[in-house]
Amino acid sequence: MALQTEFLNPGPLGDGVINLELRETTRGNPEEDEVPTYRFAISLALTGEEVGGINLRVGLNATILRLRGQIGFMIDQAHRGKKLARRACALLLPFARRHGLGEIWITCDPDNIASRRTIEAVGAELVEMVHVPSGTRFHDEGSRQKCRYRVGLVE
Repeated sequence: MALQTEFLNPGPLGDGVINLELRETTRGNPEEDEVPTYRFAISLALTGEEVGGINLRVGLNATILRLRGQIGFMIDQAHRGKKLARRACALLLPFARRHGLGEIWITCDPDNIASRRTIEAVGAELVEMVHVPSGTRFHDEGSRQKCRYRVGLVE
């Protein structure tokens, strides 16, 4: 699986409710199962208040495909339940398409109902549930299964 090595300028990413601000890009480290990644802050459009973050991983490896996913998001507790993560994911999908990605994989733990709803709301389909192998950092952090969702990006 090839790593994406050229980072693109995402330009302004916002929908009138939230904005995504690029904070950093990282090239990845194959020895640590890391791939090229964009890290964005999520902020409210009206106030500029930062309410969370979202990552887009544009490289692929087995860990990304099966356990970690290409999009990871987090919304601060005080701002959850407002569909901000759904909005952030939706803003990233066209940018992922600009990288030539035909699909995006997103994962979450089966008991994370809020994340599952967010992922499904952006059009992802549950493909399977996989067991998390012991000895992985995900297993060490308490995950025993992951839901693997696929979002098709081809128009």
